[in-house]
Amino acid sequence: GASEEVAPPLQQSFIIPKKEINMVSDMAKWKRSQAYADYMGFILTLNEGVKGKKLTCEYKVSEPIEKLVALLNTLDRWIDETPPVDQPSRFGNKAFRTWYAKLDQEAEKLVATVIPKHLADAAPEVAVYLKESVGNSTRIDYGTGHEAAFAAFLCCLCKIGVLRVDDQMAIVFKVFNRYLEVMRKLQKTYRMEPAGSQGVWGLDDFQFLPFIWGSSQLIDHPNLEPRHFVDEKVVNENHKDFMFLECILFITEMKTGPFAEHSNQLWNISAVPSWSKVNQGLIRMYKAE
Repeated sequence: GASEEVAPPLQQSFIIPKKEINMVSDMAKWKRSQAYADYMGFILTLNEGVKGKKLTCEYKVSEPIEKLVALLNTLDRWIDETPPVDQPSRFGNKAFRTWYAKLDQEAEKLVATVIPKHLADAAPEVAVYLKESVGNSTRIDYGTGHEAAFAAFLCCLCKIGVLRVDDQMAIVFKVFNRYLEVMRKLQKTYRMEPAGSQGVWGLDDFQFLPFIWGSSQLIDHPNLEPRHFVDEKVVNENHKDFMFLECILFITEMKTGPFAEHSNQLWNISAVPSWSKVNQGLIRMYKAE
């Protein structure tokens, strides 16, 4: 029974998150909040943690990391089990709603597989961020707000002590990278619309964080400079080591025409002299977005 279980060091109470940013004036409150400080702190800590490191390098992989990868593998398998349906419109395949309904139903159970028994109460709160991280089932769209929910999901797991400081590299290279693969598969399979996309003025239709962390990976690289990522050969030879190039590869698979036209902001970034300047610029841009 409960008596032999070790009590947690401090009794936390958990609440189901609800939408708190409803109008423009709420943004100031968000910017001043502890939640914002925690979220940005998390993003920037990981940014430092992956600096100059390849996706293929050696790092510690803890049990919670393995369990998170297994969770993402389950989501991936559900895509295979839920093929797109025949429908008149090309975009926003309705089979996504079927796939999403399964996640909606199973999210708490999935999260419970990752967290220890004594923190079971946290599952309903943490599961909301997981459900928010895969796109919107009404609009069948996906964007950087959904990506932010996944980062918040991981941040929550750090806050309750499931993920630890020495998990940093695995959080980005194993878990977040696997998340990106699953999201790309969702985007392709169900032809999801970009959510809140700024079109040609935005960085990318779907993601932002892998460009931040990916540019950090490339800081002080002996021969890859920002101008090289628009070179197809460079991308093909190095994408398995660098998240940034993996993103570029996906864009070129999904879009036709000259890179400078379909991804103008990224094209402009290729003119920045150093990766550390790119990284700083992207962080500024992310905060503004």
